Amino acid sequence: MMELITSPEAWAALLTLTALEIVLGIDNVIFLSVLVSRIPPAQANRARQIGLLLALLFRILLLSILVWLIGLTQPVFTIKTIALSWRDIILIGGGLFLIAKATHEIHGEVEAREGGASDKPSPNAFFWVIVQIIVIDLVFSLDSIITAIGMAQDIEIMIAAVVIACIIMYISSGPVARFVAEHPTTKMLALAFLVLIGVALVADGFQFHIPRGYIYFAIAFSAAVEMFNVMARRNRRKAR
Repeated sequence: MMELITSPEAWAALLTLTALEIVLGIDNVIFLSVLVSRIPPAQANRARQIGLLLALLFRILLLSILVWLIGLTQPVFTIKTIALSWRDIILIGGGLFLIAKATHEIHGEVEAREGGASDKPSPNAFFWVIVQIIVIDLVFSLDSIITAIGMAQDIEIMIAAVVIACIIMYISSGPVARFVAEHPTTKMLALAFLVLIGVALVADGFQFHIPRGYIYFAIAFSAAVEMFNVMARRNRRKAR
């Protein structure tokens, strides 16, 4: 353990992996923010805390079963020239779930605006939010940890990077969730991001890798444009 603490290579690996885990955690934060915006604030805060705690637990659990996890990357069957592993199947399933969920939410937002439907949540809304958080946490955790295994050899470094990233996700998720809830157009943008992320997960499952840099650049650019829109609307209201 002392060798890791005094090793410059170990610190470099920790910083690099932590930064990567934070970037990969953006998907988790966006999904959580959209889901909790549909339930009352008190429940939303509890759901967000449960979701991030589960994200941390899933990641540490997956790290503790590395041998089994690495086995998930072995091909189980082939479609034409594409050999699919259990990891690929999970990514495809998770991506399709994200696309379906985001599309359903977009449809609900549009219908609510057109028909003036009530936004009152159903009695079981909290339960279904937690179920959806569990499903998507598993998918994002699997992708995150397999990436971590490819970048670091020491499990202590992996666990430390995951814990630091989850703490930063927890700190940032509250302001992001509040912002999404307060600005309907931002929620629509977040849902569009989830469709994009879902497509990327499905593509990864079929071994057609879309560089994450392109996706995160598109998200950052769109978010910056939306921030200018929010500021413009706020200034127009003040000017009246």
